[in-house]
Amino acid sequence: MTENTKIDFIYLSEPDMIKAGVTDMPSCVDTMEEMFGLLYTGDYRMAGPNNDSHGAMITFPDESAFPTMPKPTADRRLMAMPAYLGGNFQTSGVKWYGSNIANREKGLPRSILMMILNDIDTGAPLAYMSANLLSAYRTGAIPGVGARYLARKDSKVIGLLGPGVMGKTTVAAFITACPKVDTIKVKGRGQKNLDSFIDWVKETFPQVTTIEIVDSVEAVVRDSDLVSYCNSGEVGDPTTYPIVKREWVKPGAFLAMPASCSLDDGMEQKDVRKVLDNTGLYEAWYEEVPKPAHCVIPLVGVRCMDMIAEGKLTHDDIEDLGKIVSGDSPARENEEEIIILSVGGMPVEDVAWATVVYRNAIEKGIGVKLNLWDVPVLR
Repeated sequence: MTENTKIDFIYLSEPDMIKAGVTDMPSCVDTMEEMFGLLYTGDYRMAGPNNDSHGAMITFPDESAFPTMPKPTADRRLMAMPAYLGGNFQTSGVKWYGSNIANREKGLPRSILMMILNDIDTGAPLAYMSANLLSAYRTGAIPGVGARYLARKDSKVIGLLGPGVMGKTTVAAFITACPKVDTIKVKGRGQKNLDSFIDWVKETFPQVTTIEIVDSVEAVVRDSDLVSYCNSGEVGDPTTYPIVKREWVKPGAFLAMPASCSLDDGMEQKDVRKVLDNTGLYEAWYEEVPKPAHCVIPLVGVRCMDMIAEGKLTHDDIEDLGKIVSGDSPARENEEEIIILSVGGMPVEDVAWATVVYRNAIEKGIGVKLNLWDVPVLR
């Protein structure tokens, strides 16, 4: 029997990814919902000893003997995020994450991302793909999955802090889950981002009849049915993170937080339901970083881990989105409860959405076929 050792894979540029459906938010929300079911049953693997690690990151010292070594400037990240996902996906992959907030001064995105998708049997590459849109849409889709189960069905008003890429995809996912949305209140740093956001909303969601620019975080939250903080900024001092105060929050509101956020005493109380996208992810983070962990990782879920250590919460007070999606834990139980979801971002999400987009590309003949080898020189 003749061995077939030839390996080809496809390269998908950002335009190719768009043609293959990477910006199809309803499909992305469906895919993330399916992924959460696998997460809950355990048919996945990520890095680290508990298989739940966010990834492996290169860090840089404040002072180095080497003048060319990068400084640890704001949002300076070089990170590998590997995962395997079972079920109907049966793929593995890794997202390589390069980020520096100073990129904006060069007209570049804060993060520049690439994804490699692999065959789980041989480890051979299936695709090498541009991943900025992939990552943005899978991140935004998680609040959409949360809203399907945890938001009021009559939600009409979105309050958004941060009208950038993450803000746009979160709004798209909210509207996918709550199609009655007709109003968005938004706070941003600069007029350019606000103008871009407003133009995008008008073009993409004509059912949104009111877009209000507000000048405070309080105004973002008050009277909003759906709230999300999608801001970026310095990490280290939780008193500088944008806060959510209980007195601002409308009864029945659903808050999805994929960025830095702090909670006041009222929001930290146990009658506010606290849901994590994957409890194991936050437990892995908590083991990996100095304490209090919220000083290092500014997410609500990490604050919950600190609160457990402080005796303010127990593990029973924390809910898992996968368990809710799978039906083993209740979704929204009444019209008055306040629910907050922490969105941490996981490489299994990248693998899930990359697999769907890759399969679309193969079916439609999109991408550039590249050859790794016909016969390997060393084997």
